[in-house]
Amino acid sequence: MEETAISRAIVRAYHEKLLDRLASDVIIVGAGPSGMTAAMYLARGGLKVTLLEKRLSPGGGIWGGGMAMSEAVLQDDALTLLDEIGIRHKPGPEGLHTADAMELAAGLCLSAIQAGVEMFNLMTVEDACVHQERLTGVVANRTMIAGALPVDPITFSAKAVVDATGHEAVLVKTLRKRGLPADCTAAEKLGEGPMDAAAGEAFVVENVCEVFPGLWVSGMSVCAALGGPRMGPIFGGMLLSGKRVAELIASALGD
Repeated sequence: MEETAISRAIVRAYHEKLLDRLASDVIIVGAGPSGMTAAMYLARGGLKVTLLEKRLSPGGGIWGGGMAMSEAVLQDDALTLLDEIGIRHKPGPEGLHTADAMELAAGLCLSAIQAGVEMFNLMTVEDACVHQERLTGVVANRTMIAGALPVDPITFSAKAVVDATGHEAVLVKTLRKRGLPADCTAAEKLGEGPMDAAAGEAFVVENVCEVFPGLWVSGMSVCAALGGPRMGPIFGGMLLSGKRVAELIASALGD
């Protein structure tokens, strides 16, 4: 076996996948808990879903649990979702449950990919494509290149885009910087309020919305975009937020 044959196999397979996903039904930016959950449900519904993640490993903050203790805390409402993808969990006090953080992150990633999602890691979204007052895609570059070298990015197009980038709310921030009205509740400024775990959990599910034509928010991006309270180290709301945005997008694209 020649080394060039190995390299040829990598290059061919990767670029076939990349070429196929330059246009998708849905692009999700950020492979954290809400992003991977949304991607999984949308792909299960038959949509062509592409997930872009700036880091090497998907999973967002799941891996670290709380203060680098690798246990994910979830509430009752999220257990059905965990059971659906085979994630084990243990009951705890006050209606809370725990799951191994690594099992949860790996399980969400595997479930999304097996549902048909194509996931590209080390891919940073740095801008948005807007045509006729509608977001039609994203501008992406390699994570280690973006901002460091004068190398142009490429674009990915989609019928709907989800900002699941967490506290950063990258796409919402990009649109607001250009004076575009990227919110659905007229929040005056970008950013979260102080931590209120219970209120934050409800906020990220109840306030999932299309903040600009073609652009949706899920997970912590909801709080960052709409001024909700900071969430505690608990993950159920983010999973349920991802499921909710998937339902809303599937309905919107089906109309």
